[in-house]
Amino acid sequence: MESSALSAWESFYVIVGSSAAALTGLQFVVITLVAESRVRHTQREMNAFGTPTVLHFSVVLLISGILSAPWHAVSKPALWIAGIGLAGLIYAFITRQRVRAQQQVAGAYQPTTDDLVWYQLLPALSYLGLLGAGVSLYQQHPNALFVVAGLALFLLLVAIRNAWDTVTFIAEERGKAT
Repeated sequence: MESSALSAWESFYVIVGSSAAALTGLQFVVITLVAESRVRHTQREMNAFGTPTVLHFSVVLLISGILSAPWHAVSKPALWIAGIGLAGLIYAFITRQRVRAQQQVAGAYQPTTDDLVWYQLLPALSYLGLLGAGVSLYQQHPNALFVVAGLALFLLLVAIRNAWDTVTFIAEERGKAT
């Protein structure tokens, strides 16, 4: 597969990357609102739920930047994508441990099944998919770029949903506090 195959995806990654960058900024605003609110929260909760959302937005931005760069061959960006997938899987494991630790604290927010699916399972599957897609891209599988694009978009949508979940949780808790 030639590097020219990447140029066909340039507009897609400009749009997706720009969206991820803008939404990352909005997530910082949300985190600032959390810090300024009277809603009780802990660093443990932010590490388990807020930080991963920012990371997912940032990963989509990184993927977009990598695949928009003028590479001479697809092998190097393929290795980057596989590396991002592996790093994401490791981070998903770390995040899972943080959630488990939080579940042991009396009075701490107890995640629902919905939370575990959206904050744990779906991101981990996305990163596993990116690892596989990176390997497939390295092997020059003709559909690998479609898989990477789909996974980047899926991870962006998961992060959007999780950011919205955070905002609605804060709004509900703020309403209870008044």
